[in-house]
Amino acid sequence: MNSQLTSADRQYLQRALELAERGRGRVSPNPLVGAVVIRDGEVIGEGWHAELGGLHAERAALADCERRGEDPAGATMYVTLEPCAHQGRQPPCVEALLEAKVARVVIASDDPSEKTAGRGPTILREAGVEVDFATDPETTAARLLNQPFRKHARNGLPFVTLKLAMSLDGQTTTAPGDSPWISGPESRALVHRWRAESDAIAVGIGTALADDPLLTARPDSGDTAQTPCQPLRIVFDSDARLPVTSQLLQTLDQAPVLIVIAPNADPERVSALRDAGAEIVVASGETPAVRIEAALSDLGRREVTSLFLEGGQSLATSFSAAGQIDESRTFVAPMLLGDDDRRAGPVVGEGGALRAGSSSAPPSPAPPARATALASSVETVGDDVLITARFKEW
Repeated sequence: MNSQLTSADRQYLQRALELAERGRGRVSPNPLVGAVVIRDGEVIGEGWHAELGGLHAERAALADCERRGEDPAGATMYVTLEPCAHQGRQPPCVEALLEAKVARVVIASDDPSEKTAGRGPTILREAGVEVDFATDPETTAARLLNQPFRKHARNGLPFVTLKLAMSLDGQTTTAPGDSPWISGPESRALVHRWRAESDAIAVGIGTALADDPLLTARPDSGDTAQTPCQPLRIVFDSDARLPVTSQLLQTLDQAPVLIVIAPNADPERVSALRDAGAEIVVASGETPAVRIEAALSDLGRREVTSLFLEGGQSLATSFSAAGQIDESRTFVAPMLLGDDDRRAGPVVGEGGALRAGSSSAPPSPAPPARATALASSVETVGDDVLITARFKEW
């Protein structure tokens, strides 16, 4: 049941949410989860899901109790997601809670997974454990923590985040011969952190040809205590034009490359890309939106729960028109680049996106072509302004 939480309950749930963040970029396709064990107003154990295949937060917190020489019997556990009751990479957390004789479990949010939803809390209650679900703001915070996991659990598709960088006059590219960077060094460092936290990063073929990017996560050495996880690198390339000499295909030892093509792509070019080591996905469908759905569905089957769109205009337009952008992160740099026919705004009208950037998309709560954010925030990053807009909540 939902309960009126005390100020102490909220404090411990906030701590559990902080702990959950420590697994970011390390546990996908699993959710971020944190847990705190309290007895007589004292913390006797803390834990979080630290890496895929490792202990879940509840078992990690109970193990911490043991390390501290504390007995969790009769204690309260605060956890950000309902405990699982099924065997996965780890045994059910519910079993560990019952074995530890925990008296009360306070849960910040539900788990929408079909194999999980509601089972753990039911088993705990039937065994005599008091189970309480939190209400806002802790519930909302816990759900927002795991938007990629929640979306994938509900419809099998990855959570799509669009990253943009533009000048004050709306330009997203610089003129030939100029520095390629619009955003500042602090913003670029943040983007590398986001890459490391994403399952996959995507660009259109236009960006791949113009920039020859690596698309690897390269955060500053002080930005992460561990070697960053590298995302799957994706190019939406209808006509299979990516050169086999590209940096992407020359660095397969760093991260895999997947190329999304149209059914009528040149077979010889497709074969050359395969021979170079790229994975190929054929996105079929009568409309761009259906082709985007096909590509996203394929990624979902690969357990890609988060997709980071990093360029360019055609790709952004295709996903926007298909209603497949869940969140956008836009850097606005303090510069004027001037009107130039060679450049356009970040999301252009319907057009060549799917020829230049082959795509596909899914049904689900999709915003209209002109979408209004459910929530937004503004912050400064170095000299830039970062605008984050969330269009869907899962």
